This record gives sequence, structure tokens and C-alpha cells, in this order.
Amino acid sequence: FRLPHDRHTGIKQMFVNIFQPRKGYDMQHVLKGVSFEVKRGEFFGIVGRNGSGKSTLLKLLANIYVPDKGGIHIDGSLTPFIELGVGFNPELTGRENIYLNGALLGFSQKEVAGMYDDIVEFAELEQFMDQKLKNYSSGMQVRLAFSIAIRARSDILLLDEVLAVGDAIFQKKCYDYFRQLKKDGRTVVFISHDTSALQEYCDRGILVEKGRIISSGRIDDVVKDYTNLLNETEERQDRTDGTNAERWGSGEVEVSSVRVMRPDATRAVKLFTDKDASINVEVTYTALSNVERPVYGLTISDMTGQTVFQSNTMWREVKTEPMEAGKKVVVRWTVPNVFNTGTFTISPAVADTMGVRIYDWRELTGALKVSKRQKSHGYINVDHELVVTRG
Repeated sequence: FRLPHDRHTGIKQMFVNIFQPRKGYDMQHVLKGVSFEVKRGEFFGIVGRNGSGKSTLLKLLANIYVPDKGGIHIDGSLTPFIELGVGFNPELTGRENIYLNGALLGFSQKEVAGMYDDIVEFAELEQFMDQKLKNYSSGMQVRLAFSIAIRARSDILLLDEVLAVGDAIFQKKCYDYFRQLKKDGRTVVFISHDTSALQEYCDRGILVEKGRIISSGRIDDVVKDYTNLLNETEERQDRTDGTNAERWGSGEVEVSSVRVMRPDATRAVKLFTDKDASINVEVTYTALSNVERPVYGLTISDMTGQTVFQSNTMWREVKTEPMEAGKKVVVRWTVPNVFNTGTFTISPAVADTMGVRIYDWRELTGALKVSKRQKSHGYINVDHELVVTRG
């Protein structure tokens, strides 16, 4: 891509710039030396950080972009789920847009009529089909577009983060659809940041970083490399030092520091695996005034902000001592490593004896990562016993 150094936003600016030296442009090479093969009937995952080149790669496969060098060979018909809703007309009703999009996908009017009820039922938009599309919410439009797109008769599907479609109930339908794709042996190329979804659906995959493939092979290995990459990046950027953490409170006691460690170590770590039975979170509190028996608390959340663990000394019936100004208290939580693969944020707090007046609450002042080999899509992922016997 060409990245211009200057641009004209009006006739006056264009006229003035005629008499100035042209600054030209820079060339941005999004992908460099990328080469891989997807086998027939394979669910193939592509993962990488934002800006790594994943979506550009998918658009190359969809023939939206043409590569400057090299070539792409696709054996079979292909449907991209990249820009859902392209071709929709906001001035037409939902019903009319179904027939319009169906025609773009190669269906006859009779074929669209035959699948119309299934499309509307899947999208859960029965009562809105005679409204103009411009009156739909963005979520409703995407649901309708997705419901139409899955009817496409093609050998290969390109999916770009489509699991983010709709609400939780509609997302469950999407998951069921992907399970059916895998069961039917359809060839799918799937881009996602959701490592759990990648591990459930994909057989193999690649990790893209700065336009290059840095890992390929079994999806479990690729996801592990991706988790390690995120962890290394976070270490370099020092995102968890708490300097940018939001905080509030009256200030009598403050959260001074947070450390995440293994139980048998004194060095702070951020990545925990199946080998780690538990996780230690050590919080240091400093009193700025004399206070009576404060309550110390901790919240661990996932990246969506959902609370997955919460504890404090009042709930655990742990008695605390009064604090004098200038004194420090260290509180350590030892939490079983039941977390599933992912990144989790830490928010410590301290309050008065009744837990009502907040002295200090620090949001996202620490983070930890968990990487589990065992597949699971629940909130917890623990070693467990499973026995199969004959009936």
C-alpha cells in the first residue's frame, strides 16, 4: 500500500501545494514471504495481533486484493465472510434485501423464496422484515447478513472474526453452525483472537506477526506461541505497572504494589500453565492515616470485564489489625489455577471495617496469563477424572 506524506483536503490547499516540493509516499509491505497450504476439508486458523496482516491475507484469498508478487491457487468455489452486509440497500426492506443478497450469491428468486423462512428464523427478525434496513440496528443488519451468507453453496469459507456477531443467543447459533461445518468436512479458513474457538474448531493454523508467518502447525502449538507472543509484548511495554490504572477512593490507605507469583517463588511471573497448581497474588497496602481494621479485597476479571474471582478479608472472616499512618501490610491470595486459557486482569482494593467506604480501588493494576493444553470452553479448566464403562 502507498502511504502518502501529505494529502489535499481542499482546493485552496491543493493550489498552495503546487508550489511546494512533493513529499511523495512510503510503501507499506503488509505481507512478506507468506506461504501456506490448506487441505480440502480442513478447518484452518489464522491468528495474530492487530495490524499483523491477517485481514489483508484473507482479502487476498478472497480476490479482493491482488498480490504484488507470488500467486494464490484456490481449488473450488469460495465465499468470504469478511464484510458482512456488502450489497445491502438501506432504502429497501429486510425482505427485499434478502432477495437482493441472494441474487448476489447466485441464487434464483425461486431458490431464495424456498430458504426465506429459514433465513428469517435464524436471524430472529420475523417482525422486522417489512421495515427499511436503515431502521435496523447495526447488530440486526449483521445478523441478517450472516443468516443469508451461510446459505452460500461453496467449497471454501473465509471467516473473519464472525463469532462477534450478535448477542449471546445468536452467537450460540454461530457456534452450532461452525460445529456443523466441521462435521460436514467443509474447508474453512478462520481468523480469530479467540484462542478457545481456534482450539475447538481448527486442526492446523499459522501465527502472523508483522506480515510474516512465525509459527505454523498444530493449532494447539500455534495458540501457545500466540499466547507467549502476547506475554512478551506486554513485558516489553510494561503495561501492568499500574501507572495508567484507574483508581478511586478516599485515600486513607492506598494500594502500593501488586505482584503475581508462583507459590514456591519470590520472582514475579505473568504466565501460568498446567504445571502451576495455584497462583499467588501479593498486594502491599500503605496507610496514609490511622484506620481501624480495614477490609482488603481482590477482583480478577477476564478481558471482557467479567468477574471470574473475587475475595476479601470480610467474606473470608479473616481478622485484620488497625493500621497506623506510614505502616504497610502485605496480603497474599493463593488461588487454585482453575482458570481457562486467556488473559486476566487484577484489581485490588481496600475499604473501611464494614467494607462500605472505599479507601483505594485500583482497576487493572496487574495482569496474568494462563495457557492450558487441555481444551475447554468453560470459565474454568481443571484436571479431572473421566471414566467410560460399558453399560
